[in-house]
Amino acid sequence: MTDTIEYTPQYHPKFNAKEFLHQVSEMPGVYRMFNEAGEIIYVGKAKNLKKRLQSYFRKNVDSAKTQALVALIHFIETTVTSTELEALLLEQNLIKKYHPKYNILMRDDKSYPYIIMTHDLYPRVAVHRGTKKANATYFGPYPSGTAVRESLSLLQKLFKVRQCENSYFANRSRPCLQYQIKRCKAPCVQYVTPKEYGVDVDLTQKVLQGKNQQVLEHLVSSMELSSQHLQFESAAIYRDQIRHLRYISSEQSIEGGGQNLDVVAVACEQNVAVIHRLFYRNGRVVGSRSYYPKIKLDCPGDVLEAYISQSYFDMSEIPQEILVAEKFSNKELLQQSLSLTAQKKIKITLPTFGQRLRLLELAQKNANQELSVKLASNGQQLLRLKRLAEVLELQNLPKRMECFDISHTGGEFTVASCVVFGQSGPEKTAYRRFNIKDITPGDDYAAMHQALTRRFKKLQDTDKPNILFIDGGKGQLKQAQQVLDALEVTGILLVGVAKGAERKAGAERLFIPDKLYPVLLKDTDPALHLIQHIRDESHRFAITGHRNRRGKNSSRTMLEDIPGIGPKKRAQLLKQFGGLQTLQQASVKDISMVPGISASLAMSIYQYLSSGSSTS
Repeated sequence: MTDTIEYTPQYHPKFNAKEFLHQVSEMPGVYRMFNEAGEIIYVGKAKNLKKRLQSYFRKNVDSAKTQALVALIHFIETTVTSTELEALLLEQNLIKKYHPKYNILMRDDKSYPYIIMTHDLYPRVAVHRGTKKANATYFGPYPSGTAVRESLSLLQKLFKVRQCENSYFANRSRPCLQYQIKRCKAPCVQYVTPKEYGVDVDLTQKVLQGKNQQVLEHLVSSMELSSQHLQFESAAIYRDQIRHLRYISSEQSIEGGGQNLDVVAVACEQNVAVIHRLFYRNGRVVGSRSYYPKIKLDCPGDVLEAYISQSYFDMSEIPQEILVAEKFSNKELLQQSLSLTAQKKIKITLPTFGQRLRLLELAQKNANQELSVKLASNGQQLLRLKRLAEVLELQNLPKRMECFDISHTGGEFTVASCVVFGQSGPEKTAYRRFNIKDITPGDDYAAMHQALTRRFKKLQDTDKPNILFIDGGKGQLKQAQQVLDALEVTGILLVGVAKGAERKAGAERLFIPDKLYPVLLKDTDPALHLIQHIRDESHRFAITGHRNRRGKNSSRTMLEDIPGIGPKKRAQLLKQFGGLQTLQQASVKDISMVPGISASLAMSIYQYLSSGSSTS
């Protein structure tokens, strides 16, 4: 089985549906529909390929989406699979790879944060994003980093399990601030034995698994035992833990509260859809997230099915139950495939009573509210686009707009940003940053020239903007014009956005190459509001990139100037001491114990850091 698509249009000059359907298999599988240009416009699965594909070519087809899709079909390819479950998995892989126009596509591609517990002698709990590692247990997912940090803060207060990095933990010689404020038991300096620490780790893990009642029973029995032995200080600690845990458990509890739940609701109107997802973890709602899929006149059930099938298979941990507000045809198949993927039973349910129904109603209210806001913003966006086309004398509404900006501090760590806006607003997956190198520090013109050259050197028609905004005046605009002329790029309207004399919002001047004088718009003009939004987003994106780049280098700049210290030794030093601050406090003997650092080099490092810290 392969998902590599090879297509040569001349082999299929005219699609004959009747002849094609005569040859199609009746086994489970996946079908791919192509347009005349050889692009995949739809991917679908079927328990019976022949019956499913026949449904597209009936005489009476009610769905406007299906009618529009069939009119574009130039050729169809099929892949037979052993089971319908295999077909489902292949379908989702192809949708994610090719993003077909007529499939429901999820715009959100952010990774979810998890809480991990490592398998060290003294385990740590921490937030984690990205690929799953073998040496840790995962809990989640959570809707945001904020939700994770709140949960970690509660766990610190309850059980004092460490959250520091291993490199920091391994190089401690005395307890840190977390011990002083009673948020850690200082296992780094053996203030607690592995056995005693293991009890707290076990209780932490139970809370993360939602087994709050088991933890409460353990704490109550421990408190009573301490009281019987007249250990009143220990009993008071257990009492505070019980009080805190009961408060957490009572905030938002439901029947079967030990489970982790997701609650998913959908709202659709005017070919716009919003999916709202509540995250229910450890007996409480820890947050929510909204998604805005691309749809083509689909019903809420179809949107819901597409969301679950595209979003849950990539998760490190799938919740035991998913509450949904709509029925859809492949619910049993999705349950089966998710259970196989998670290696545990996963339920997709539509609750009709109790607290679960109230959670679902809450999610639905949020989805409806988000849809109202989205529809209103779409209407406002259309008004702004029409006015912008009028101001810039365009025949059609722009489909893609880009804006460039430069950010640096005193000429160092220069970063250029490129943000992209479509007719629906920001398209953040298309944003780009450019780390600027080999220019005179502080030369914004050279930085702009380099960034634009790198962006448009390999320009394709699919990502060609209608309008290119440049944050700056005539000088920056001239650089952009020179780059486009040198690369022979045409069909792009250049607009320079310069701040007014007093640099106040609303006093911007627009420079356009063919106009003798700058264009001035009223501060109430919708076109100016759109331009300001694009310019400000480019500015924000550039500053964020610059700060990140500067931050990554700030802890390394002192070490970079020491002869004999390359990237590997620098990384080893920072890893061994957990950061530059701890390294500055280390002795020559401590530094020389780092692998690859000789006694003479250790002395050089010590002397350099000592002189640097004394003058700073």
